[in-house]
Amino acid sequence: MKLTLRVWRQRAADTEGAMSTYEVDDISPDMSFLEMLDTLNEDLILRGEDPVAFDHDCREGICGACSLVINGDAHGPERTTTCQLHMRSFADGDTIDVEPWRASAFPVIKDLVVDRSAFDRIIQAGGYITAPTGSAPEAHATAVPKPDADFAFEHAECIGCGACVAACPNGAAMLFTSAKVNHLNVLPQGAPERETRVLDMVARMDEEGFGGCTLAGECATACPKGIPLVSITNMNKEWLRATRKAGKR
Repeated sequence: MKLTLRVWRQRAADTEGAMSTYEVDDISPDMSFLEMLDTLNEDLILRGEDPVAFDHDCREGICGACSLVINGDAHGPERTTTCQLHMRSFADGDTIDVEPWRASAFPVIKDLVVDRSAFDRIIQAGGYITAPTGSAPEAHATAVPKPDADFAFEHAECIGCGACVAACPNGAAMLFTSAKVNHLNVLPQGAPERETRVLDMVARMDEEGFGGCTLAGECATACPKGIPLVSITNMNKEWLRATRKAGKR
């Protein structure tokens, strides 16, 4: 395959960026999108040019590090992570636009790399449980109803890639935050911080400068792990419950 790439290049956070055009040849349809970028970078290095900076780690669709907007879609045309997107999703001769996540809360560091530490700070605000130290508890000591376990597992699949923010027309982080809140709030282990968790994490989300949610639904469509839109509704219920309970104290 021969492709034309239009890639966002930006030397640093405090400099202006622009799209640069590159030609890549001999691309196998079985390559992943990141392997195609590796091929581009090998060519750039051989020509004495600066390679394109992009995030990646596990390359197995687990870590959420690889995060690109491809032809206007978060992670590209398939519902998967960028590292699991293969070049057979494109045709020979295609022109592909490659950009970083676009959100004020995700400032560009260099080229396609953005700072997603805002997600870390949201988790630090309440994405944890209080657990006693010592030996591990007996596996069946705390019973969890099957529906609750399934609900928790569904939300625990969130890998924090940020596709929800990149796809949202408002740059909202409600799907990510709701996944982290719902994952723990439904379990008995998360009960001690149930109210403070949702209040603190939502407050931190707002402080980080994410946009407001209008339930456009683009976040759930783009999520490679299938976190449902109803997750946001459940978190809103948790937030209202916690707000009312806090007001009675």
